[in-house]
Amino acid sequence: MKSYKSLFFAMLLASMLFSCGSSAIISTPIENIDSSPLKTADLTEAEKHNWGHLDLVKDTIPGMSVDKAYAEIIKNKTGKKVIVAVVDSGIDIDHEDLNDVIWTNKREIPNNGKDDDKNGYVDDVHGWNFLGDGYNEQLEYVRILASGDTSNPEYNRAKAEYDKEYQLWMGRKTQYDQIYQRIKGADDALSKYLNKKDYTKEDVESIKTDNQEVNQAVQMANYMYSNGLESVGDAIKEIESGLESINERLNYNLNKDLKGRVNGDNPDDMSTKFYGNGNVKPVKKSESHGTHVAGIIAAERNNGLGVNGVANNVEIMPVRTVPNGDEYDKDVALAIRYAVDNGAKIINGSFGKYYSPHSDWVREAIVYAGKHDVLFVNAAGNEGEDLDSIAIYPNDQVDNGPEVSDNFITVGALEPKYGPNMVAGFSNYGKINVDVFAPGAKIYSTTPENEYDTKGGTSMAAPAVAGVAALIRSYYPSLTASQVKHILMDSGLALQTKVVTGGDAANIKPFGDLTKSGKMVNAYNALIIASQIAK
Repeated sequence: MKSYKSLFFAMLLASMLFSCGSSAIISTPIENIDSSPLKTADLTEAEKHNWGHLDLVKDTIPGMSVDKAYAEIIKNKTGKKVIVAVVDSGIDIDHEDLNDVIWTNKREIPNNGKDDDKNGYVDDVHGWNFLGDGYNEQLEYVRILASGDTSNPEYNRAKAEYDKEYQLWMGRKTQYDQIYQRIKGADDALSKYLNKKDYTKEDVESIKTDNQEVNQAVQMANYMYSNGLESVGDAIKEIESGLESINERLNYNLNKDLKGRVNGDNPDDMSTKFYGNGNVKPVKKSESHGTHVAGIIAAERNNGLGVNGVANNVEIMPVRTVPNGDEYDKDVALAIRYAVDNGAKIINGSFGKYYSPHSDWVREAIVYAGKHDVLFVNAAGNEGEDLDSIAIYPNDQVDNGPEVSDNFITVGALEPKYGPNMVAGFSNYGKINVDVFAPGAKIYSTTPENEYDTKGGTSMAAPAVAGVAALIRSYYPSLTASQVKHILMDSGLALQTKVVTGGDAANIKPFGDLTKSGKMVNAYNALIIASQIAK
């Protein structure tokens, strides 16, 4: 579930290739968002790092009122520990802001090579890794093509999508290679003329010469500066990062010859269930998604480091399941069951795909979770699609039919700007299949090796909601997973206005048409409603 959008490089491509308080429920301050007081000032650094926790009324930022909830509701209460399973990529369990909130299986003796708790998973001390040593994988439709089974009813659709996507990404690679060579050439020309590599903007502005090559380099550097980059070197780093993503897409995700699965298990055979290992950490630093998600939910609060997670009283159970590519249905189904069987009360699933050969296995696992009172929080996806018109997996229904279980909540993403552009352009939506919206764009959280970074996606919105769900289950443990789901949906802030949808300024819809609840999640309201229902 990856979004590939960059305004800066879209502009760059075009220009360079074709030229050079109370316990009452709060509501939206003013129903008509177009006439309500909007925040015009840029966010401060502190607001950027914490905007999802801020309050719409007080800060005019569409956060979840988390800080207000702690200040006015939680401060004098003692909660119960809640286990939240993060079904994702690897998690840096040694991170300074996560190491004290990682789940430990106390029934397992570490590193003795035995299944001490007899659950089938040897040395699952802090969770389980269904990927083994693997990470790079194909997309699901590429696997369908690679199988060579033309009788598969999805084969023709998969082939059409592959042909389109491969051409698209090859084109992007060509464009980025051209841009890289141009900017690298400009950097070399400026470095040579100024006789130093680390030249400044002022150095460039001081250049007066008749040398045409140098003047073209100056023109290019000034374009970089005008688009917010502090140096040509920064532009080179951005393009190198883009090329890395493009090459990964071509070399792994779209590579029909890739043999990514290395754990020895057959993903089409559910008779074998115990594979992988107990190492839940990332295989490399760039495998950062799971660590970022975990920090949004439960980074240690008020420890003077990095960020505050939404929830206190949480233990994060890592279940490494999501590779650099599409996850396997079998791994997802077993990951859900592992989390349920080992005590998780909430599962966060920040992943998804549009082909799912064994989607029934995953739905059966969702039903299993529901029967054991476990809430599944699901990311809506990042393609700006209407999910009532296109199926994404995992889901809890077939063809917009009845839900298989009342424990599954799907989350769209918001931007940190209250107004008609508050729905993230990348976010999927759907009156039937997306339940709520929450902060998901430009979210600052933990990344491997004691670092922090800003990322965006419905992958970030789902753990924000999982964190609020954990607060409810911690302070009102008598409430069921179904009750928590409906509290999250019913207690949010309702908007009665039109917003830009799918990142298309011509696609204007009422916010209420983008989601079943018509609301954005609010922790303060949710805890008030939870307390009333719990009584």
